[in-house]
Amino acid sequence: MNTTIGILIPFIGTILGSSLVFFSKNKLPKQFENIIFGISAGVMVASSIWSLIIPSIELKGNIIHTTIGLISSFLFFFIIDFFQTKNKKKIIKTNRMMLAITLHNIPEGMAVGVAFASYIVNPSSISLASCFALSIGIAIQNFPEGFIVSVPLKQKGYSKLKAFIYGVVSAIFELLGAIITLLFTNIITVALPFLLAFAAGAMIYVVIVELIPESDEKYHTNTIGFIIGFIIMMLLDNIF
Repeated sequence: MNTTIGILIPFIGTILGSSLVFFSKNKLPKQFENIIFGISAGVMVASSIWSLIIPSIELKGNIIHTTIGLISSFLFFFIIDFFQTKNKKKIIKTNRMMLAITLHNIPEGMAVGVAFASYIVNPSSISLASCFALSIGIAIQNFPEGFIVSVPLKQKGYSKLKAFIYGVVSAIFELLGAIITLLFTNIITVALPFLLAFAAGAMIYVVIVELIPESDEKYHTNTIGFIIGFIIMMLLDNIF
């Protein structure tokens, strides 16, 4: 039951964010977008550190598996991005932001799945509170993402309902990432340090490639947002 609730929390966060399209009228102010991207980046970096990287190091007592996991993750998603860019003509009609968010929802879902799988296999490897902190943290940054996916589609002429549905679809991939990871719970014991680091690397990669480039340094609203998001996630991980 805890695992089911945990993997559904980020999904619900996106749905709630997408639902705001029914009440929106105007385009998001650029400064507000910057804060959103900054908060999302801060949450994901803090989640990667406290909920994934630190538990990964503590499992083996060294950083070898963690380092290999991070490097493997960076290379994996770099290769995916390379082929995506190479074949961009095939996806030219697809909303770029929706595609980016949909793609990075997969590793986010994987991160949640790995965390809860770690708890199921070895409760001493990561606390249930840390699992929920990670899930809640991702839900926090999924909320504005759902909004960011749906609103531009509405402005392009889509009905509010259709724009909302597209936002929900982008979150389904995150849910699938978590479920697929959990299906392999019984065989990941040995690979837990590596998988935790791999999931962390995926989230950090998303921050570097997607969130930071989309923000704007003007007024430093992205920096303020990052600090806010980082502190929120740090508190979630270390207090609860």
